[in-house]
Amino acid sequence: MGDLFYDDYTVGRVFRSRGITITESDIIDFALRYDPQPFHIDTVAAEKSHFGGLIASGWQVAAVAFRAVVDAGFLKGGGMGAPGIDDMKWHLPVRPGDTIRMEAEVIDRRLSDSRQDRGYVTVAFRAFNQKDDVIMTFRCVEIIARDPA
Repeated sequence: MGDLFYDDYTVGRVFRSRGITITESDIIDFALRYDPQPFHIDTVAAEKSHFGGLIASGWQVAAVAFRAVVDAGFLKGGGMGAPGIDDMKWHLPVRPGDTIRMEAEVIDRRLSDSRQDRGYVTVAFRAFNQKDDVIMTFRCVEIIARDPA
């Protein structure tokens, strides 16, 4: 697949990723660095928590899921960043051994009024576990370069 530019992001296009499996050590390592809550870093404390066991940080889930969809070709070549994320929700916990995959669906797009070299693409993201349960959702606007040719 070649580089993708604004015109390649048509409304209704869906990018689907492969799955990435999260291990217990992945969860603990990430949480020790970035989200050291007991249910992320301590298996005994996690068992006693309302989660009933170790779970991944939602921030880890977001990072892994986004990595997966980028690896699937989303933003290849024309990505210029994003101004933020809207409506991020974590629906279900991710546990050791779960496999995360992501879908990114283009739901709107518009050309920039002030810069001819780019457009804005609104994307709905959905992350799933290996059972196809939705585990996380969010929306964002991606800034996408127009094809320089």
